[in-house]
Amino acid sequence: MPNEKQSLLSVNGETLTIDDAWLGESLLYTLRERLGLYGSKNACEQGECGSCSIMLDETLVCACLVLTGSAADKDIKTIESLAPEGSLSTIQQAFVDTGAIQCGFCTPGLLITIKDFLDENTNPTDLEIREAISGNLCRCTGYGRIVEAVRIASKTHDETEGGY
Repeated sequence: MPNEKQSLLSVNGETLTIDDAWLGESLLYTLRERLGLYGSKNACEQGECGSCSIMLDETLVCACLVLTGSAADKDIKTIESLAPEGSLSTIQQAFVDTGAIQCGFCTPGLLITIKDFLDENTNPTDLEIREAISGNLCRCTGYGRIVEAVRIASKTHDETEGGY
């Protein structure tokens, strides 16, 4: 049982104890600085850019806007959960194949957002794709290659079993 200065978090299927989290600590800070999960990026710290997008109890959220204490007893999935270490998920492979990755700063948030979107819409239109990623800012691309990657991932998923 954790003491009053500890939080139990379920991150990517593993239960972890966080010691001495301060009251106003963001989940993004905890993930990156305490747990060494550097995939979620710290960009705006205001929930505007989507770089720190994660899944919290199957809901897409910006980790910078979630307090660590409020994430206790919830299922947290980060970019690190998309594929086993050393392999790529369907979406990640599509990003590589289309050249959708530029500097890579927005990529983790985009990948989480796209997985969530494709889990609900397996045959999206370009307009639906653009709407789904509208909360994720990318300064390097015109989004064309990202949209192409989503199209490829959705078609690849139709041909295979499993997730994105």
